[in-house]
Amino acid sequence: MNFFDNATCYGSDEAETRFGDAFALTGIKREDVIIQSKVGLCFERNEFDWTKENILSSVDDSLRRMKLDYLDAVLLHRPDLIFDPEEVAQAFDELEQSGKVRHFGVSNVPTLQMELLKKYVKQPLVFNQLQLSLEQSQLIDQALYVNNKTTDMSIDRDNGTLDYCRLNDITIQAWSPLQYGMFEGSFIDSPKFPQLNQALQELGDKYGVSKAAIAIAWILRHPAKMQAIVGTMNPKHLIDVCAAADVELTHHEWYQLYLAAGKFLP
Repeated sequence: MNFFDNATCYGSDEAETRFGDAFALTGIKREDVIIQSKVGLCFERNEFDWTKENILSSVDDSLRRMKLDYLDAVLLHRPDLIFDPEEVAQAFDELEQSGKVRHFGVSNVPTLQMELLKKYVKQPLVFNQLQLSLEQSQLIDQALYVNNKTTDMSIDRDNGTLDYCRLNDITIQAWSPLQYGMFEGSFIDSPKFPQLNQALQELGDKYGVSKAAIAIAWILRHPAKMQAIVGTMNPKHLIDVCAAADVELTHHEWYQLYLAAGKFLP
């Protein structure tokens, strides 16, 4: 496991500082890991900011905090409602030419805004970080219920973002892959989800892994070849989750979990 996801807004910048301090103590070679950060969320100013000035200064701040010469990837973190794509393109060009950033992407950005960016930005958008879990599966759901007036599940909340990313070779990074709601908590062992936890336990017993690993394996089973962004302060939990990479759920098992999460087939 060699991919580390950060953001300028995590912990009021403290997360990147602590990451940099910790990474320096590991002895791990910089070229052996992939380090990503996200820019654009400026909670201290109560705004989202994709201006050239903010993108460039945010990257410099991240590099300083993490004691790095370059970032493997930078994502634009949620849409700035008044962003100028030409400014973004200028910032990306400067970051690439200076060697400070090698790859670029977005986070929580819908299809037409990606299209607008692509009209001006020369670099490929390689990632889109989006919320996805067994419980928060709206990224997948809508296609199943299309043209169905009897359920709110037919409402298109994502503008075909999943298929757009697949068509354009953009890797989806699933954030909060064990969460329900926005930040309500984990559905693992939650009494709110007895049927889902029973299904996770049965498959966990079958494959000899934890329920969390099965929940991550459900995401990895999708043919879009997504990445799962997991966060924990518990090394054992991280080891448990990594076991998901060795689990190949069957087609039937994927649907078994999907339905146990409260979905239904029309």
